Amino acid sequence: MVGSFLKSLRLLGDPTRIRLLLLLEREELSVAELQEILARGQSQISTQLAQLKQAGLLEDRREGKNVFYRLDGADGQSANLQPLLRAASAEIPEAEEDAAALRLVLEKRRDRLRIYLDEMAGRFGREYIPGRSWQGLAEALLTLMPPMVIADLGAGEGTFSQLLARRARSVIAVDNSDEMIAAGKALARKYRVKNLEYRRGDMESVPIADEEVDVAFFSQALHHARHPQRAIAEAWRILRPGGKIVVLDLLRHQFDKARELYGDVWLGFTEVELRRFFKKQGFGHLYVAQLHKEVSAPHFETILVVGEKPSVSKTLEPPSCAAKSESGRKET
Repeated sequence: MVGSFLKSLRLLGDPTRIRLLLLLEREELSVAELQEILARGQSQISTQLAQLKQAGLLEDRREGKNVFYRLDGADGQSANLQPLLRAASAEIPEAEEDAAALRLVLEKRRDRLRIYLDEMAGRFGREYIPGRSWQGLAEALLTLMPPMVIADLGAGEGTFSQLLARRARSVIAVDNSDEMIAAGKALARKYRVKNLEYRRGDMESVPIADEEVDVAFFSQALHHARHPQRAIAEAWRILRPGGKIVVLDLLRHQFDKARELYGDVWLGFTEVELRRFFKKQGFGHLYVAQLHKEVSAPHFETILVVGEKPSVSKTLEPPSCAAKSESGRKET
């Protein structure tokens, strides 16, 4: 008994194993759900779970293709460690975020309709139905968009900007690459897009005046920002009251080569991180959805987050206020 207890104590020397035990004390979870909460790879999670189960701290059960884990019963080995486990949780900086991510996972369990729609979306385009395509759907939805001023931040050559310009009142495409700006301007001239303006600038210091736009859009751009929270703060600054921020980005992944291949600064973001960015800045009415998982390795997943700037501005000091006078000027 003593040897088993000491072995369990040694297992608690790893912060990830403590995080797993804290989660599984609260709820029975599958490996996939633990991956989502902890943003770790499947092999790493499975290895840690196997060690904890071997030590007598976990129980598991199979449900279809999924294996669910939970802390063993009150009479098991884990009961002796629970006081230590709770004390250790105060020293785990990720414990609060883990709890928030757990709540989101449980919300998704309850939202069966959303799961069903996600599965349907995954088949869209793979099964042939005459006349149905993403292009047709996008064109139809664009006709519903009211005339707005839109900022496409980190726009690259502005492919999405040019699509939006077909219905927007005007679009401002911002990128920090002279080559991208030149390519985008050439395309706009070629296709005579008159309501699209390119401006050179950084996502964290946008060359757009305060409250100039109705929508601030980041399309696979936020993971290139050195300081994502500052980019979100800039979106807040340039948005009119009631305006919306839209972030389409990668869900957190482990494909480290993306830094070298694509110049990525961040390996995507977790849902909890993006919610924190938005709420810290003051955005409300959040909508979050995981949209697509690529079938080919490394199986990148896409996440969409939409937030709204309150119609009546709150008494709030945005993080970017110190640089407001400089970042709020337009380029001439």
